[in-house]
Amino acid sequence: MGCCSSASSAAQSSKREWKPLEDRSCTDIPWLLLFILFCIGMGFICGFSVATGAAARLVSGYDSYGNICGQKNAKLESIPNSGMDHTHRKYVFFLDPCNLDVINRKIKSEALCVAACPRQELKTLSDVQKFAEMNGSALCRYNLKISEYTSSKAPPLCPKLPVPASAPIPFFHRCAPVNISCYAKFAEALITFVSDNSVLHRLISGVMTSKEIILGLCLLSLVLSMILMVIIRYISRVLVWIVTILVILGSLGGTGVLWWLYAKQRKSPKETVIPEQLQIAEDNLRALLIYAIAATVFTVILFLIMLFMRKRVALTIALFHVAGKVFIHLPLLVFQPFWTFFALVLFWVYWIMTLLFLGTTGSAVTNEQGFVEFRLSGPLQYMWWYHAVGLIWISEFILACQQMTVAGAVVTYYFTRDKRNLPFTPILASVNRLIRYHLGTVAKGSFIITLVKIPRMILIYIHSQLKGKENACARCVLKSCICCLWCLEKCLNYLNQNAYTATAINSTNFCTSAKDAFVILVENALRVAAINTVGDFMLFLGKVLIVCSTGLAGIMLLNHQQDYTVWVLPLIIVCLFAFLVAHCFLSIYEMVVDVLFLCFAIDTKYNDGSPGREFYMDKVLMEFVENSRKAMKEAGKGGVADARELKPMASGASSA
Repeated sequence: MGCCSSASSAAQSSKREWKPLEDRSCTDIPWLLLFILFCIGMGFICGFSVATGAAARLVSGYDSYGNICGQKNAKLESIPNSGMDHTHRKYVFFLDPCNLDVINRKIKSEALCVAACPRQELKTLSDVQKFAEMNGSALCRYNLKISEYTSSKAPPLCPKLPVPASAPIPFFHRCAPVNISCYAKFAEALITFVSDNSVLHRLISGVMTSKEIILGLCLLSLVLSMILMVIIRYISRVLVWIVTILVILGSLGGTGVLWWLYAKQRKSPKETVIPEQLQIAEDNLRALLIYAIAATVFTVILFLIMLFMRKRVALTIALFHVAGKVFIHLPLLVFQPFWTFFALVLFWVYWIMTLLFLGTTGSAVTNEQGFVEFRLSGPLQYMWWYHAVGLIWISEFILACQQMTVAGAVVTYYFTRDKRNLPFTPILASVNRLIRYHLGTVAKGSFIITLVKIPRMILIYIHSQLKGKENACARCVLKSCICCLWCLEKCLNYLNQNAYTATAINSTNFCTSAKDAFVILVENALRVAAINTVGDFMLFLGKVLIVCSTGLAGIMLLNHQQDYTVWVLPLIIVCLFAFLVAHCFLSIYEMVVDVLFLCFAIDTKYNDGSPGREFYMDKVLMEFVENSRKAMKEAGKGGVADARELKPMASGASSA
């Protein structure tokens, strides 16, 4: 990679011009080597699980006696019915597929290898017998002849009646029920607080009935997010006021519509409604009341916050304008979340597949029911923990690579005086610098987040396992520790992001960059409060706008549908998806704003506008910070941090 020793900061000298982006050297090489060794260990776990035969057991499946379906099997010592020839029996069939053990994440039913899955419901043992005679697929235990399926000894040896219609899962040869009732029972096992099973059935029925509306609304949220990004790029000067007005109108309109729908449905006649639909109508009425009250409280809180920050909203316009220029010069930034999401999905698929391989790796042992399971023993059983740590560290590494890539591209834009001299693709240039110089820094930063996240997850797991068993003091201590670790993780995430920006500027190692970034943030604490807080709040309002718009459209469409279905679950699904989509798009904008501010703070620290030390910043950004300083002084908050007079950009610096 052409590495050399770590470069000393050029900004230490006040006698000469500070030139960022010039010195490039590899940073945190030991951490890069450690990360590579860790990834080799992850690869060893994957190779071991595949090499020990787990792949065949995972893809083809195996019965409760250790026989792999679709092939000849060797006899397992002291295990009956093992060593059978299942060449023509390619599918795994569970005698009671809906008998689920959620805690241990497995089906508690006996599994058999069969020649075909029952495509239609079998209500009696006679139907099971006819299916076996016609298709050659025996659904009862191997030691029971087909002619004995209707005898008195058959019921405990045959599948639970009625046998639901099932179909093979593509590529995995398991017979899965196609009836939704089985999935409803699975959800009932997961959602322990639901005491009335009919409620859950109605929720799931509402989702299935409204699936087209849910898909359409999810697409709407994606379109709205992309439209908002276009608005941010081209009309950033008026974006703040547009978002503010639309949020006010949206919150008022949404609250008004909810109260109107509640009043309308409350007055609607119920004599003509059948009893089953009456219960659904009452559930919808209760849900509407809860939604209306929550929307009213949210609207009041939102108004109070906006009233408090009304004098600083105007100051955000200039910052958004400069950030909009970044997206005009770097349009590929908009697609950065897609590449990151794609990389995460690829890794998660690999991680899950390896986890499934591990689940079928090991020696055959008999469980308490007399069925065969495959378990690891000795030191190999701790591979699960290594694999779990790998999930967190590598996921954080991928996210950190995105932060470093965005920081590198924005830093290149900021510190290039003539924007015509920008690289053809600053994003690809930033990726190139990341791979050549800074993978070790990213590995170290992501490892620090992993060290904080793992204890928090362990405490969350302990809290969930002890729920209802621990005393009030222990519960309070656990929740306090979880909360403190969460706060520490958020603070470290923010510091890491600024450290990556400092690394992109000066090419220093992680610790030096984190120290420099922390010092600069402390020195500019008032500016951080004035810029980041207001800017992040406006981006939050953009997310609220997208969620409210999608939720309002969902309420109107579900109300227009006129089907007596419960709205709760469809609306929750739609609003969660809308928020995630809006967050993915606007988080990049938020990241750009944070990087721009740190670049500005470093620029003003090491340059003063004199000949040879001209500012790199855009003139609009300078005017914004000057106005912010004046506003804070008027509020009685101006101090030493802003005592120095800021000078405008020298004529030689292009503002693009």
